[in-house]
Amino acid sequence: MKLVRKFVATVLLSASVASPALAGSPAVTIDLASTFPGSMPILGEAAHELAEKVSRATGGEVEIRFYEPGVLVPAAETVNAVAAGRVAAAWAGAGWFAAKDSAFNFFSTVPFGPSMGEYMAWMYNGGGLDLAREMFAPYGVHNIPCGMIPPEASGWFKSEIRSVDDLKGLKMRFFGLGALVMQKLGVETQQIAPGEILAKLEDGSLDATEFSLPAMDQPLGFYKVRKFYYFPGWHQQATLFDLYVNQAVWDSLADRHKAVIELACGDVMREMISEGEALQGAAIRQMQAEGVEVRRWPPRVLVAMEDAWKEVVTEESANNPNFKRVYDSYAAFRENYRIWRYLSYLN
Repeated sequence: MKLVRKFVATVLLSASVASPALAGSPAVTIDLASTFPGSMPILGEAAHELAEKVSRATGGEVEIRFYEPGVLVPAAETVNAVAAGRVAAAWAGAGWFAAKDSAFNFFSTVPFGPSMGEYMAWMYNGGGLDLAREMFAPYGVHNIPCGMIPPEASGWFKSEIRSVDDLKGLKMRFFGLGALVMQKLGVETQQIAPGEILAKLEDGSLDATEFSLPAMDQPLGFYKVRKFYYFPGWHQQATLFDLYVNQAVWDSLADRHKAVIELACGDVMREMISEGEALQGAAIRQMQAEGVEVRRWPPRVLVAMEDAWKEVVTEESANNPNFKRVYDSYAAFRENYRIWRYLSYLN
């Protein structure tokens, strides 16, 4: 295995290791395949910021080269491509690797889950990151938490949703474990990359969609074809994004270069959180001016969704030992955290 990893690292990095004659060239160039367009506010822009920070902090010794979705590999396949050794790194979320194991979803976002602070607390201090790395390791992937955003919107629809019955039979783009919840409620779900969603809404392949924050949904143009916009994002109260690096490539880096990448990811995460909170009000008002009807889910619909989520947990835990193991860690942390949340935060 060590010989295989050494060979993969050599193949992926050989074209970018500078010779002594090429003074000023980067010592290492890491090709980064993105799931999200580089022009996308917050999420896409963050990948460019990561590359800039790493270059500045290493004096140009390490360069991360950003590639738009579909240039190196299809947008939905970036993490799989890292695991296969076809690309050195990916900018994505663990939910895009969940076809391998549904438990990967926990390291991306969880329905009716924690706020950003509580989510980070579980990841960094409650065992979440250890579990994630344990699960990624057999696939030859090293994950570095590198971004986080606040609660998302939860859907664009043709008409108002007054009850669970109004959801039945809809074809909807939906992400992660939330998709399993929607399936329980009679929705036919697809997890497709952001750049493909609008065309499918326009041609009728999709009836509805969710994607992300208002400031990220707005430039994708969903408001032009669907006018009912639902909150809160019960399915993604906080969403984590990672930098994924092929393990052989990661192992080949100098320790100081690894440290710079880790520090840059922490800085990017801070910026994404603050920008994510700052930009949403203006985006919502601008879309309302274009005729968008902003709605909150009726309480009875949210209750039905949460009940469906509990069913998903029971079924997935029975069928997948990894899911049960990760969920048990996550649930135990949340139970221990609950008294702090209750006593210290305004409700």
